[in-house]
Amino acid sequence: MSSSLRSPGWTVQPSFVPYGPTSPVTLLTDDVGLTQLAGEPAVAWQTPWEELANVQLTRFVRGMALFATTGGVRYCWRKNDRSDYEMLRAVVVAHGGRSVHQRRRGAIYAVVVIVLLASVAGGIGAWFARGSNGASDLARARAVNLTLKDLPSSFTTTTLSAFADLFPSNVPVKVTTTTAPATPNPKFEKIVKQFQSCMGVSNKKDRVYGAAGQEPLYQVSSQYFTSTKFHGIEVASTTQYYDTTLMVHKDTAEMSQKPFGGCFAASQANILHTYAGGSVPGAAVNFRPHTFLDGWSRGGVTTITLPGIPTPVHLVLVEITSGHFEVTMAAIVESWPKAKPFVSTLVSTLLSRMKSTSSAAV
Repeated sequence: MSSSLRSPGWTVQPSFVPYGPTSPVTLLTDDVGLTQLAGEPAVAWQTPWEELANVQLTRFVRGMALFATTGGVRYCWRKNDRSDYEMLRAVVVAHGGRSVHQRRRGAIYAVVVIVLLASVAGGIGAWFARGSNGASDLARARAVNLTLKDLPSSFTTTTLSAFADLFPSNVPVKVTTTTAPATPNPKFEKIVKQFQSCMGVSNKKDRVYGAAGQEPLYQVSSQYFTSTKFHGIEVASTTQYYDTTLMVHKDTAEMSQKPFGGCFAASQANILHTYAGGSVPGAAVNFRPHTFLDGWSRGGVTTITLPGIPTPVHLVLVEITSGHFEVTMAAIVESWPKAKPFVSTLVSTLLSRMKSTSSAAV
């Protein structure tokens, strides 16, 4: 099939070269690859489809975003309308990518991303058009996440991570309060049904993936962190800020059910298996972090084999809630349960930060 398309009106982050143009951007597609024309006068960059990894087109209420990784860098092209969406979706799918639509917890793997122009002074308030309170809420959410300072000196940041399919690294999101009908995604719907069956909850009542879920005001993820500890480990976190503490309380009630930790870990492992490849995940079990502070957290662990990693690894997912915040922390580690005390310490770090920040956010 021909995949020829010319679509103007985009911006890109980051720039393809240091201090290079990020707007205006026109995207061109053909059977060979993706070309962007950036700046005025336009400068062209063409990348063959086979050199683009994890291509994803995301639709939201008033626009869309295209993501792709090349040369170890994750790029985001953003457009403030949905013109050309259906044609571009056909192109992306034809070349091995996927199209997604934000769902509440599904956003952890397929998030509706609006990339902040971090180099623009005062960009937060202008970007979200929500005034100083919105910027303050986003700053609180960002302040909760893991940082390199929270980790031992052996840890470094990385852009090449299996978490790319679960966590959108370090990109803030403002989630809209209205949603357009989602494009059916049979693979993801199957994962959701498996989770709901595991939990014994109907889609109507499910607040994690289902119809009862409520969108946060903001979501922002940490960077990806890696070390040779425990024969290899990666960690990351994502923080969601909700408008009211009651919303968090209702979510916590569902996640407090006994099977949640294992069910959630299994669902996220199935997402990795479905979209990143590797073996079918093993059986998932609950994991209850031992924290230094009183607070709510639940987790789960399963095993999975991932492309490029020669031995099976453990995927650890932990949910933590307090005040206006819900945090998902994840680890991919070879030596488990040796890493259990370390992971519990990170949960304590996040919980303490959430509690101190919540007191200022009520």
